[in-house]
Amino acid sequence: MLNDPRSHGLWEKTAPSAPETTALRGDFRAEVVIVGGGFTGMSAALHLAEAGRRVIVLEGAEIGFGGAGRNVGLINAGMWVMPDDLPGELGEVQGERLLTMLGSGPKVVMDIIDRHGIACELQCNGTLHCAVGEAGLQDISERERQWRKRGAPVSLVDAAETARLVGTNAYAGALLDKRAGTLQPLAYVRGLARAALAAGATIHTGSRVTACSRTGSEWTVRTSGGSVTAPWVIVATDAYSTGPWTAVRQEQVHLPYFNLATRPLPPDILQTILPERQGAWDTKEILSSFRLDQAGRLVFGSVGALRNTGRTVHVAWAKRSLKRLFPALGPVEFESEWFGMIGMTDNALPRFHRFAENVVGFSGYNGRGIAPGTVFGRALAELVLGTLDEADLPLPLTEQTIPALRLAKEVYYEAGAQIAHLAGERF
Repeated sequence: MLNDPRSHGLWEKTAPSAPETTALRGDFRAEVVIVGGGFTGMSAALHLAEAGRRVIVLEGAEIGFGGAGRNVGLINAGMWVMPDDLPGELGEVQGERLLTMLGSGPKVVMDIIDRHGIACELQCNGTLHCAVGEAGLQDISERERQWRKRGAPVSLVDAAETARLVGTNAYAGALLDKRAGTLQPLAYVRGLARAALAAGATIHTGSRVTACSRTGSEWTVRTSGGSVTAPWVIVATDAYSTGPWTAVRQEQVHLPYFNLATRPLPPDILQTILPERQGAWDTKEILSSFRLDQAGRLVFGSVGALRNTGRTVHVAWAKRSLKRLFPALGPVEFESEWFGMIGMTDNALPRFHRFAENVVGFSGYNGRGIAPGTVFGRALAELVLGTLDEADLPLPLTEQTIPALRLAKEVYYEAGAQIAHLAGERF
């Protein structure tokens, strides 16, 4: 994407082509203008267009360019925060409301994929949160307890069953979440865009928003090539925000995350590594994630940026890690490598913002973009349609604040990941 193979890697290589779009040229009117063409923006566009609204989406680069097109592809339920902690953070009503919405998020995603026939390598066999040592086992055991008391179909599997499901004896157990699954993220967001276009939405790419101003009850959003005037603006730019809503980026700390993909594995190896095709990640502070794509490539990732000295350090670490986890793989070579930025809020929870009257958006997905982005995009559409009141949203209205030492933290995370991986998994 944008002539950079390290931007979207395997996902750009294997996704169906993006729908044909052009940059905004001229001045137009709509009922809703959506800024950002990722999971949230495309979900909002689809649901609004299906309700008969005139919608124009403005994307600064390409569909799925931000976090939507770079992530691991796990369709997770919930956030990083323990379920019982959400009512403490948000209050009992909104905390449980958020848990309900996010818990059902994977099903919403899967239903959209089924309804619109989106080809995105969907796997519905769940995910595995793998415990590293006794501390990791205690963590996932508590997560299981908290989700199960809310009726979620999660189960703790022991070390032996984890070894069968993952293909390694490295873990003390795993939390199997049967609500969850995996997909090809860039293919999914492009599929959402195609569905939105078919429903009547208009999408302009290469149309970075530079200004937003109000005249009476309407907003005019401008790019270098034109403008869109509408009563409502949905801001769906999240951690890649620039222009009028740069503050959305500034209230998040960027955490780099990379992925590496092997060549398709031999059939005998595929019978032993993730044989049921769950996606997996571990409980380490600097975590690792791994999954198989449709062709049988093993996709392996962790915290870090593949630039400068980071590329050498992280690729070498990944080879050592895979050798330890799956000795039968033999020498590992990667055919694709890519990385992007995860926007992290100070409490690891997403935010709802009303930037001005009828200018709204969600942001801060903290590495959980697929299901939350989809359901929050739908919620924004319902807010515009008037079928959902702001008081019924799962998040309170949040003031924008810039975290202390944000830039220093970003440097620390990138350097710290290199230090950890330089020392880690040595033999």
